[in-house]
Amino acid sequence: MKLRYGINPQQQAAHATPVASGRWPVRLLHGEPSYINMLDALNGWQLVHEAGQALGRPAAASFKHVSPAGAAVSGAVDEVTAELYGVAGHEVGALASAYLRARDADPKSSYGDFAAVSRPVDTELAELLTGMVCDGIVAPGYEPGTVERLRRKKNGRFLIMEADAGFVPPHEEAREVFGLRLTQRHDEVRLSSTLLGVVDDVLPDTAVADLLLGLAVLRHTQSNSVCYLRDGMTLGIGAGQQSRVDCTRLAGAKVDTWWLRRHPSVRALSFRPGVRRQDRINWQIRFIEGDLTPDEAERLAEALSTPAGELTADARVRWIQRLDQVAFASDGALPFRDNVDHAHRHGVQYIAEPGGSIRSDEVEQACREHRITLARTGLRLFHH
Repeated sequence: MKLRYGINPQQQAAHATPVASGRWPVRLLHGEPSYINMLDALNGWQLVHEAGQALGRPAAASFKHVSPAGAAVSGAVDEVTAELYGVAGHEVGALASAYLRARDADPKSSYGDFAAVSRPVDTELAELLTGMVCDGIVAPGYEPGTVERLRRKKNGRFLIMEADAGFVPPHEEAREVFGLRLTQRHDEVRLSSTLLGVVDDVLPDTAVADLLLGLAVLRHTQSNSVCYLRDGMTLGIGAGQQSRVDCTRLAGAKVDTWWLRRHPSVRALSFRPGVRRQDRINWQIRFIEGDLTPDEAERLAEALSTPAGELTADARVRWIQRLDQVAFASDGALPFRDNVDHAHRHGVQYIAEPGGSIRSDEVEQACREHRITLARTGLRLFHH
């Protein structure tokens, strides 16, 4: 398959070819993918396929730059998400709900995403996608009429890929870097509740499901990575940080933003007719962050039909303290207790990590102090 270009436009003559048996894991139905599009499609499909198998529910992911901005399984679409996308939350079908919940984790980053879903695309999801800034989708199939509907998106440049749900990757995988070929065994460990070895206490079923989704997310997120989850959806994903605690803090800030988007002062922001959805999202987030430049303050005032209320520091703290039942998963061992201390600030009550740090006893003690249930997986999930 000829690719539009490599990782960057100046890297021409890019191609994708199947290895070993010659069987393709995905099939191009429409569009011209780039190198990064292919990486997003392959990583996205693996994530939702694993999550769907582990949890037995439709799964979806919103990918940007080879890491998920959000991921979720089917579930309730709350009022904030429903209002943003103009749907009746209680009427949304399973597959569409999974994608809406995945995209709502970080809707600013999901702008221009690559979507992945674990079930065949239905008419409802296809219709939703036509109204979103999304570059492509990978799915194991498409209901009649959906491909034709999606082909018209982006003036005919929307990418449509079909995954082979029965594809089994070779046992050995290779990568060529600067004249060297690196090979390793494919990671074939299946994700299941048996991986969650609880140190103290017992995990409720909801936490088990959230942590399993978190492990699927981490397996296909650039390391170092951590993930906050609640009710079958990600609230904040931290990817590609050299310091794990930086990753924990950055993802935690995304959790706070997700939760504060549900604060009455944010929901009360009234935008003028014609202000685009993505602009409303971006202004809500900047209002939450609060450090507006003079130019931003002026443009926000122009975008609003009525003056914005005040979201004080005290109101922020009180609202954030209401968030609970959050799960937290880490792709590598937590090296210090500071990760636990920071995670606790964002409503975390359950943690899954591989264990094996020389300070694992300090991590355990921090969990006991914060009344967090700790599960050790013994499974590192680095992805590079």
